Amino acid sequence: MGILKVVEERPTPPSVYNWRVYVLAIIASCGSCMIGYTSAFIGTTIGLESFQDEFGLATKTTAEKNEVSENIVSIFVAGAFFGALGTYCISHFIGRKVCLSIGATVFSVGAGLTCGANGSRGLGLLYAGRVLTGLGTGVASNIIPVYISELAPPAIRGRLVGLYELGWQIGGLVGFWINYGIETTMPASHEQWVIPFAVQLIPSGLLLLGSLWIRESPRWLFLKDQRRKAMDNLCWIRQLEPSDMYITEEIAGIDKIYEMQKSTVGFGFWQPFKALGARPYLQWRLFLGCMLFFWQNGSGINAINYYSPTIFRSLGIDGNTVNLMTGIFGVVKAVMTFIWLLFLVDQLGRRKLLLIGAVTGSVCMWIIGAYVCVAEPTKNPTDHLTSSGTAAVFFFYLWTAVYTPTWNGTPWVINSEFFDPNFRSLASGITTASNWLFNFLVSRFTEQMFASMGYGVYFFFASLSFLAFFFAFFLIPETSGVPLEQIDRLFEIKPVWRANKALKAQLQEEEQQFRSRVKSDTVHQENLKGSEIDSPL
Repeated sequence: MGILKVVEERPTPPSVYNWRVYVLAIIASCGSCMIGYTSAFIGTTIGLESFQDEFGLATKTTAEKNEVSENIVSIFVAGAFFGALGTYCISHFIGRKVCLSIGATVFSVGAGLTCGANGSRGLGLLYAGRVLTGLGTGVASNIIPVYISELAPPAIRGRLVGLYELGWQIGGLVGFWINYGIETTMPASHEQWVIPFAVQLIPSGLLLLGSLWIRESPRWLFLKDQRRKAMDNLCWIRQLEPSDMYITEEIAGIDKIYEMQKSTVGFGFWQPFKALGARPYLQWRLFLGCMLFFWQNGSGINAINYYSPTIFRSLGIDGNTVNLMTGIFGVVKAVMTFIWLLFLVDQLGRRKLLLIGAVTGSVCMWIIGAYVCVAEPTKNPTDHLTSSGTAAVFFFYLWTAVYTPTWNGTPWVINSEFFDPNFRSLASGITTASNWLFNFLVSRFTEQMFASMGYGVYFFFASLSFLAFFFAFFLIPETSGVPLEQIDRLFEIKPVWRANKALKAQLQEEEQQFRSRVKSDTVHQENLKGSEIDSPL
């Protein structure tokens, strides 16, 4: 079961899986590329000798340097938190497409400001730019999965939303390696550390240009009662005529769920808030979506993304080798994201990936922590890695290889599918903001945790990964292959681990009944026409 294999809930014309739907997803994923890059490059860039010298960090104590690096990282994450929350307001009124343009623009302005910082101006301009890039990141991280999920056919929805994660990892790969390249090829200078900051403008510029070409989400247009434009966009994306049975069925499904939403929740700005307060089942589902990001960050991934030099030094690696090992970390993540995207997310399913990742990730973290506890590599430095140190590095990369196709991208896919159309924008804003909130806590206190806890940090991450298994097993249903308009029914079926199979059986039966009725109506109309022709004048 590879990239060309799809599992359909109903017969689908081959033209639905066309180049347009992939290009739209790729353009939107330029936003995740800028997020991945800016999350990855910062840790090693602010550790460059040229950066440290220019801003006087070389003369500061370790605690003072840790505070500065934590501030540079955490204010970006704080900006992303507020950007994600604010996206609901603008996406509700002006749509998904314009949100992508706004996110790219704000990010680009912030990236430009960071390039203007220097020793004489101090860190103020850098801080301001990081806040703006964070705001743009929050907007993009919220709207991209929503946009892609709303235009994707169900059978390849996980694959297309997975492009969001792929873009993140490609950006991260460049971010991890760029510092290795400039440190080994350029002398320490102002330009050396400015280049990584300037590269942020490339993916944000591509997203800004692409947002001028892409089409608005048909589902958002239907929600706003712009049916003609919604039909045009849907037929353009699917490459089908309006009279095609597939289009008829898709619109019927959208209309059915929107009519239900109109009679129960409503389409106004405040209606989703009221629905959330009055409906415990929505609160529960929102809690599950936020908790997915809690467990994701609890695995330790963002501690590694932001502070990879600290992580590798705790394993006994130092000097230029740190940037090399960080670059390999980025390569492993990117390769495993390809595998996840092409062969796992739609074929193996979301739920199984979470379960596998939780158990394997926990085991690897326990082993790494045990090595640091026993060997104490920072207190007993050597000029080369011992055999046990090599084993620890192996399990670190094994953890990376398993975590990447499981808990790294899968929570984003699930959260893009969990909620009905009228609640999806608000829910996406809240769940994405929760990711950045947990991300902020990790980024703000990682250096301090390693200073005070040492090997205990690895045991902490291992314990959270172990608990994440039970969370996913008992509470998260499989969402792959289920139309967005039928997600509510998925949560009505118990037990959770059988819900997906049971719902697909129900949908297949309903599909057969629908086609039988359409065929019967067509035959009946043809018979009536025949009777009119045969009847005497």
